[in-house]
Order: sequence, then structure tokens, then C-alpha cells
Amino acid sequence: MKKVLAGAILAASAFAAPAFAWEGQVVACYDKVWVPAKYTTSKTLVMAAHSEWQHKHGQMIKVHYPAVYKEHKHLKTPGHYVARKAPCVHD
Repeated sequence: MKKVLAGAILAASAFAAPAFAWEGQVVACYDKVWVPAKYTTSKTLVMAAHSEWQHKHGQMIKVHYPAVYKEHKHLKTPGHYVARKAPCVHD
């Protein structure tokens, strides 16, 4: 009986030893954070600003039309993940 108990303890310690050998200390924790893409924009003039006279309800009115631009987006850096340092959560 003593031999069986000693053998069981020896076998259990042999299987548990590798698990204890690989446990380390937590040094730092990081979260995976998405950084969205960055764009640069440029504008192209479609129609210049101008004023014109119109007849409405028997009156002459001066109407101003602002300039019209078309905006173009250019990809500067694509979206990507970065590792940000975060507080460690212990279970």
C-alpha cells in the first residue's frame, strides 16, 4: 500500500512539474486597438461664386451664389491595429 501511494505521489509530481516550470511573471499587458485610416483631402472648383439679378414679385433682387467645390479624398495611411499598454486583469 505504501508503494502504491508513493508511486502515485511520484507520478503526480512528474506530471505537475512541467506546468510549474513554465509559469512566469506578468511583466506588462497590452490591448489590441484599431486605429482608423487617415485621409488627406483636396478641393476642385466646379463653379465660381457669382451674383445675378432676378425679377421676383415685381422687384429686382440681387442673388449671390457661393462657389461650389468637389472634395477628393486620398488615403494617407490605411487602418491598422496597434498594441496599447493597459492595466493587467488578474483572474
